[in-house]
Amino acid sequence: MRLLWLFLMLVALILIPFALWGDALESTFSTTGAVSWLTSYGHWAWVAGIMLLIADLFLPLPGTVIISALGYVYGPLLGGLIGAAGSFLSGVTAYVLCRFLGRRAAVWLLGQRELARSERLFADMGGWIVVLSRWLPVFPEAIACMAGLTRMPWSSFLLALICGSLPLGFVFAAVGHAGIDRPALALLLSAALPPILWLGARLLLHAQMEAVSRDDAQTP
Repeated sequence: MRLLWLFLMLVALILIPFALWGDALESTFSTTGAVSWLTSYGHWAWVAGIMLLIADLFLPLPGTVIISALGYVYGPLLGGLIGAAGSFLSGVTAYVLCRFLGRRAAVWLLGQRELARSERLFADMGGWIVVLSRWLPVFPEAIACMAGLTRMPWSSFLLALICGSLPLGFVFAAVGHAGIDRPALALLLSAALPPILWLGARLLLHAQMEAVSRDDAQTP
């Protein structure tokens, strides 16, 4: 229960900037505004785009609009790769910041028993939680923070984050490049593809682990 309350508190903290500056930033970073802002940086537009996506942790920036603008500026492939990198680095930043708090802070926030349950949850189901959260507003930042706080295994978190960030980046970059406005289709694709990628990644990882276990068992 304390994990749920902590999660809701994180969501509330993330929503506060939306209430304070959301309208102003959304008007500034409309699709046209985001393209103009990125192109003003010339050859460094890709760096500016990645920094904006990381800043989405702290400011109410429309991440999908920024990725669409990257697709418009750089095309669906390079723009998608840059957008996916920005989404990935945003998740890593949230994870590292919360993991850096340490176990003592986690115990203080959740309690020993609740922390143990939370660690088991993210060890067993954390990959699915991270993957399914990437296409939602607000939730990706909060989930990445919870993954870091509960010390979700690095390998699982990074793999799940990649599976969630790649479809998000390439889908919305393609939308921006094509100059079309189909948010429903883009959301559907960015929601459906990450679980498929994660399932395939898990199967490959499981097969690799079994092969390693067999080799170890056969070694005299």
